[in-house]
Amino acid sequence: MNVPAPAGIATLVAYIATIPAANLTVTHFGALPVGFGYAAPAGVYMVGLALVLRDLAREAAGRKAILAAIAVGTVVSYFLADPALAFASAAAFAVAEIMDFAVYEPLRTRGLLVAMLASNAVGLLADSLIFLKMAFGSFDYLPGQILGKAWMTLGAVAVLALLRRRKHATAEALPRS
Repeated sequence: MNVPAPAGIATLVAYIATIPAANLTVTHFGALPVGFGYAAPAGVYMVGLALVLRDLAREAAGRKAILAAIAVGTVVSYFLADPALAFASAAAFAVAEIMDFAVYEPLRTRGLLVAMLASNAVGLLADSLIFLKMAFGSFDYLPGQILGKAWMTLGAVAVLALLRRRKHATAEALPRS
């Protein structure tokens, strides 16, 4: 069995933490505005972050670790948040993850950020549709869900792009031996 490096473990832990955090925020805060007059269940930002962390954790730890992380996050959610929300969340994460694999894996050769943007677009739509139907029985929050998750994905990808640019600039500035 391959054990992920410390960075991979940290990313997995952060990913796992977003799952109950999303469900807890929905349970305790309900809906909140996400911009342009739309609202979404409060966990929308945590789920948006989870989509990005999932891709980073997959890079660092692999697919099997991500599937295990979804299971662990679901169990933690079940005990900390409303069990119905935890179940809806788990179903949404699982289906979104399968769809994400189908998009992410072929696009990964074109670069991490390209694969992440495309797979997160598919993942956030699948997650939103399944979660809203199972948790609330309606799609009233769908535009807000999509917008809130998109904000987080775009923000995280922008940060990653800046970090990558900075890393390359630092590497080029180092003297060569």
